Amino acid sequence: MSNVSVSPGPSGPIAVRIASISQLFNSLDPFPFQERDLDKNAEEFIVGWARELPRDEPIHIVLHLPTAELQKPECRDVGAALQKYFRYRAEVTQRELNELFRMGRLSLLIGMAVLAVGLLATQVITGRFGESSLARYFQEGLIIISWVANWKPVETFLYDWWPVLRTRNLYLRLANANVEMRPY
Repeated sequence: MSNVSVSPGPSGPIAVRIASISQLFNSLDPFPFQERDLDKNAEEFIVGWARELPRDEPIHIVLHLPTAELQKPECRDVGAALQKYFRYRAEVTQRELNELFRMGRLSLLIGMAVLAVGLLATQVITGRFGESSLARYFQEGLIIISWVANWKPVETFLYDWWPVLRTRNLYLRLANANVEMRPY
């Protein structure tokens, strides 16, 4: 995007100034216009600005184009194309979230198995060697290994999924954005 401007203030519309509607979309994408991917720079700009907007307000995107560009037939489909693209990105992000939870469950299963084996092994060590320093050394080592094995699932279920969910929700908000085109 050669010339981009934004509206003042964090709650205004996302204003994008472009010379041609084709600047919004990936020119290498072989699909028809309405199914094309957004240009990487255009997506980063729109998504970056949308992150700054209040979460409880609807998103409004204003595309500023030359008057001649506004007369082109594909301009009628730009709003639908943007909404379709962001709906697709929300679906992809939802699949990433599902995969994160699937891997979290698998990690949790493995971590709990390691914890069970570690606790069982500490009982065996205590039974064989009593409360000696060597027995205590191995017991503590097994407990540490057990906690390390559970670190990733705990991190996944407590923290890792929040940013993915926020991104998915942002894409859903962008998929429902009002898209307006104005001449410049």
